[in-house]
Amino acid sequence: MTSKAEKRLLRKLTVENLWMYIIAALKDSPSHAYGVRVALREKFGINVPSVTVYTVLYRMVREGLLAVEEVGSTKVYEPTEKGLKALEGAKKLLRNVVEELDKWENSKNEA
Repeated sequence: MTSKAEKRLLRKLTVENLWMYIIAALKDSPSHAYGVRVALREKFGINVPSVTVYTVLYRMVREGLLAVEEVGSTKVYEPTEKGLKALEGAKKLLRNVVEELDKWENSKNEA
């Protein structure tokens, strides 16, 4: 059984940070909002309401992490250079957190 702490961490790393997954999903294939929602579910197992996806996309465009192009009546989203750099920075940060935890555990075991 997953603890409450693990569930909180999972939520923080997924639903509360959808921007990382959205950039990763759009990296190779720009898409409309519904396609983003499907990609989140199929690629990452993250199932969120449509309104959440639209809200996050809006914020990401406002922050310059995504560019949006109107194709007919559909908005198509794709990561900007700023968004790709932010994703790489986030991945580096997460790797560093794991490395620090591992270092601390290993030093504790050696003592």
